[in-house]
This record gives sequence, C-alpha cells and structure tokens, in this order.
Amino acid sequence: MGKLVPKLYDLIMAPIEKKRFKRVRSELLSYADGHVLEIGSGTGVNFPLYQNVKSVTAVEPDETMKNRSMEKITHSKVPIEVQLAYAENLPFDDHQFDSVVVTLALCTIQDVNQALSEMRRVVTPGGQVMFFEHVKLNDSTVGKLQDLLTPVWKKVAGGCHLNRDSLTLIKEAGFEVTDVDHMYKGLFLVIKAKNP
Repeated sequence: MGKLVPKLYDLIMAPIEKKRFKRVRSELLSYADGHVLEIGSGTGVNFPLYQNVKSVTAVEPDETMKNRSMEKITHSKVPIEVQLAYAENLPFDDHQFDSVVVTLALCTIQDVNQALSEMRRVVTPGGQVMFFEHVKLNDSTVGKLQDLLTPVWKKVAGGCHLNRDSLTLIKEAGFEVTDVDHMYKGLFLVIKAKNP
C-alpha cells in the first residue's frame, strides 16, 4: 500500500468520519455479536465502537495500518487482537466466528470472490456478515466516470476500486442478504447478510 496512505488516512477521513460515518459504523456494529472477525481493519476506526461482543479478531494486510491501529485498541471496551493477514487466505478454522464485519475495505481486496468465500468458511452457519461499502452507481454517467477513474484511483488510494458492485458480489458468494440501506444517493450501502 505504501506509507503515504496509512499516514494520511485518519487525517483525510476525519471530517466525514466525525460528521457521518461514525454514526453509520456505530449502528452497524451494534448488530455484531459473539466472537467477531473484522476484515481490513485499517487504522482501527471501528475498535472504540464495539460494544456487546465477546471479542474481536481483526485482520489487516498492511503492517503500517496495523501498527497505527494499536493505539485505538486502548479505547475499546472489548478484547481486540489484530493479525497481519489477507482476506483471501484467512488463518482461522471453519465456523470460528459468530459475526464478520467489513467497513470500507471490500473495495481494496484484490480477489474479492476468494475473500467472500473465506468469510463464508470462517463464520458460523447462520452467522451475521455486515458491510458498509461504497459501490458503483447505476447512473450511467457517474458509473462510467467511476470506471474511468478506478485504474488511477487504485494507485493513489491503496488499491480502492471505485466501481465495485459489492452487493451483487455478496449475493453471488452465497450470503443471504437480509437488509440493504442506501446512503448518499446509493453511493454507499449498509448491507446485512447471513451465512445460510
């Protein structure tokens, strides 16, 4: 990912996190229960927001991001462990977690289909999987612009795909989508699903 994105991420995201995303994250995380796996934990923005869960195991593939997240663990009310790992190859046993949380990270995963398959493997049958993601808009003009910008954006924004159709990918992976909230004219989705 390089060193610039991890260093600037919290600073760049602070205004929108404070005004908008913190509320969205808090509400989404209130549905998590039991032993939670967080995919792509980044700088640990979610860590202080976990409430009624037994524990959180977070995976983050970027060492600089992982290191920056450690301070936020001290502000958490629940036990949190962070491991360096890729979502495409999770180092966990089958059905080990009760909930999986992915917030603004699905867009950066290279092999998203493999990652979703791994999430299904490690979450319990009936377990919850929750996403907060930006997605490609159906609007043809904006969607085409997202397609056009994505190759450059991936290089400057840690591999982020502006044009990923996350909802379709989640459904195709075999998750049972139970709720979808459209935010900011559909640019962001909050998706709740279950592992059938």
